[in-house]
Parts: sequence; C-alpha cells; structure tokens
Amino acid sequence: MHRVILSLAANRFQKSNLAKARECLGKLLTDINFTSELWTEPLSSSRQELYLNQLAEGSTELTLDDLNQRLKVIESSFGRTSRKRLLGIVPIDLDILQYDDLRLHERDWQRPYVTRLIGELRCEL
Repeated sequence: MHRVILSLAANRFQKSNLAKARECLGKLLTDINFTSELWTEPLSSSRQELYLNQLAEGSTELTLDDLNQRLKVIESSFGRTSRKRLLGIVPIDLDILQYDDLRLHERDWQRPYVTRLIGELRCEL
C-alpha cells in the first residue's frame, strides 16, 4: 500500500463540489482522513471567487500514474476543462502532494492553506 496526501480545491459550487469529491476519493482510497475546509483568496486568477481548500491522506494500491489518471477522470466528471482552467473556473482541482516519500507540487507545500492544514493530518509522510 502507498500512503498519499492530496489537495482538494474548488472555486465553483465550493461546498457541494468538495463534498462530492470526498465521496469519490472515499471510493478510491482506503483509510482516508480529511482536514477541515479552509476558504482562501485566489492567488493568480483574474476571477474573484474564493477557493475552498482541503487536504486528504489515505492509502492506495494504485501506482502514482494510475492514481493521477483517476484523479483527472474525477476532475473531468465535475466539468473541469482546459478552457475553464484558462478562464480561472475550477469546479474541482485534485492534486497529489505526496506519494509515499515522493513530494510533488513543491510550490503548493509553501502555500498558507497547506502549511496550516497539514498539521490536521494523522501523520506527515
């Protein structure tokens, strides 16, 4: 089993989309744990909608590539497209921050919501 930390974010239908994403991730990962939700200002978008952010940790037997692919399928099912991304519309964004000992999205680890929420997880990998 592989231990992972994921980042969840949405700036459209934030509450309901995060709730739906948690359901999807609950089917994908075992022993899953979620942090509280945290509202944040957009960092680099012309849009003004607030983001709702959350972290999750869990276990999976999927390879890193397979897990990433499944997350992209979930994002697509929420209506995430390249065009919406360019417009700053984020129905859901699911990123793998850590896979076993491999840290990904290094810049995200410095973001205030990650540094604040990481302490709510059972363990930092």
